[in-house]
Amino acid sequence: MIRSVIATILGVATWVAVATTLNLLLRNLYPGYPEAEPAMTFTFGMLLARLALAALSTGAAGAVTASIARAARPVYALAVLLVLVFVPMHVGLWQRFPVWYHLVFLLSLAPLAVAGGTLATRRGAL
Repeated sequence: MIRSVIATILGVATWVAVATTLNLLLRNLYPGYPEAEPAMTFTFGMLLARLALAALSTGAAGAVTASIARAARPVYALAVLLVLVFVPMHVGLWQRFPVWYHLVFLLSLAPLAVAGGTLATRRGAL
């Protein structure tokens, strides 16, 4: 039980760390991104880059959770937790981004977390 809780917490921490690192890369490597970020006036390409950032962060979080927990259940807990955290955030930002962006982000969270956990188990991480 404690291992599962720690695994889930470290999965969330992984999501934050990977997302922060990739966002810093976006700021430094994507022309115009630093200017667009404060006002959230992202181009289509920037939105796709943000979705890729989220996908990588979510997959990594699932992989770390599965690797530490050595079980699937904490990965599902992580998936639910991510959805519960991000739904209110996206409701608050609903007018700032296109509907497709919100839907892709929110509907991919759980499957990508599970996919990351599954890949970690299949690669012998467990």
